[in-house]
Amino acid sequence: MDSRTTRTTDGGSTPDRPPRPDGASTSLPGDPSGREVHPVDELLPPLKLFGTGLQHVAAMYAGVVAPPLIVGAGVGLSPAELALLISASLFTAGLATLLQTLGVWRIGARLPFVNGVSFAGVAPMLAIAEEHGPKDALPVIFGAVIVAGTLCLLAAPYFCKLIRFFPPVVQGTVITLIGVSLLPVAVNWARGGSPAAPGYGSVRAIGLAAFTLTAVVLCNRLLRGFWQQLSLLVGLVIGAAAAFPLGLADFGGVRDAEVFALPSPFHFGAPVFDAAAIVSLCIVMVVSMTESTADMLALGRIVEREADEATLAAGLRADGLATALSPVLNGFACSAFAQNIGLVALTRIRSRFVVAAGGGILILLGLFPVLGSVVSLVPQPVLGGAGIVLFGTVAASGIRTLAEAGMESGANTVLVSVSLGVGLVPIAAPTFYDAFPEAVRTLMHSGISAGCLAAVLLNLLFHHVGARRTPSPIGVTPWQSSPRPPTSGS
Repeated sequence: MDSRTTRTTDGGSTPDRPPRPDGASTSLPGDPSGREVHPVDELLPPLKLFGTGLQHVAAMYAGVVAPPLIVGAGVGLSPAELALLISASLFTAGLATLLQTLGVWRIGARLPFVNGVSFAGVAPMLAIAEEHGPKDALPVIFGAVIVAGTLCLLAAPYFCKLIRFFPPVVQGTVITLIGVSLLPVAVNWARGGSPAAPGYGSVRAIGLAAFTLTAVVLCNRLLRGFWQQLSLLVGLVIGAAAAFPLGLADFGGVRDAEVFALPSPFHFGAPVFDAAAIVSLCIVMVVSMTESTADMLALGRIVEREADEATLAAGLRADGLATALSPVLNGFACSAFAQNIGLVALTRIRSRFVVAAGGGILILLGLFPVLGSVVSLVPQPVLGGAGIVLFGTVAASGIRTLAEAGMESGANTVLVSVSLGVGLVPIAAPTFYDAFPEAVRTLMHSGISAGCLAAVLLNLLFHHVGARRTPSPIGVTPWQSSPRPPTSGS
């Protein structure tokens, strides 16, 4: 544990203890040692840790279980094997989250950063399943994931140097895209989660989502103190309670779930290393690294502890190590969960130990499948209503960053407008890149990675190629040291 850690009772929101303008740590009242502790390193009382950690789990649970559900169905697993795959994903997501938040040596960003199963790899994994057949698919997938994770681990200290190409105007664009890209997910949840679900898109499902959204907003407006910080969780409970009389809650998962199950290493067979599968998932890993870098930069701004090169490298190492080890316990690639960044922004609880508590809860859900099935009682429309608040909060944080980035500059206006347009293409037209090669589809199918790539390239064009520079500290360009880009003759 960090030597600067101390216990507070305000949940890390510190409304009466505003941060210093330079983003440094704040002095805790009543601390006889006089130590300064940043809100990220504050340790809450146990009850608050559990409640706020559970809120993070509720926000991410659907995203963790969706990939194993889809891949498991694609390879024809039995219900018992599918339950094992889901439990493994929950367990490995918990381990990855603990690694990111608590850190070991130079591994882990030590920010309130949630890790879980990356959805970016679902399509390539389904393609692998189609090529190799259901029986042999999982060992091939696991072998490719191990290599992809090792690539991320080794490339982390070099990939993190891309931070110099992420000035505030690029960061704000990417943060906005993260929120906007996730909103269709919330809308799909609000309709029922899957076209195959009973009542998908019905007035009853959408009405439940609207009711949950209203409950979250009213809780945030009317509650005070710690309960206000739990407004999302309270809204989810209210929405789930309303789902029972509407017949939108299913108890079947609870009845059929095992009480306790230990992870079984390589349960589906020893990993198989296939060249084509490895290349496919390594491309996915590069995309995930780009998104993780953008997410860490976004989270750093929200918690007012900027993510520097060392932080980015440590965070990417955690992604890589967790991904490389995950297949041993029958899990998939691990990456950042952007929806939880929205929860940090919404609640203003910046303590990394809150997210670590969420990681501990995920481990318990993986070890006790019956607990995970209780969490899964929350219907998709309820998650959709809450998701609109979460993902909209991320987009709002990006807009706020853009407001500080000198948008009166014509170059920055073009950069933002083009990057947002490119990022919105796969959202507005999901099949837009279907005729392109697989590598291009993998990169551009994500609005976040497509918009991020466009923003970085345009930043290079406008602010690096042929730009006149003023003397600045070694390794720092004028547009890094100021929220505004350099002007001619500066």
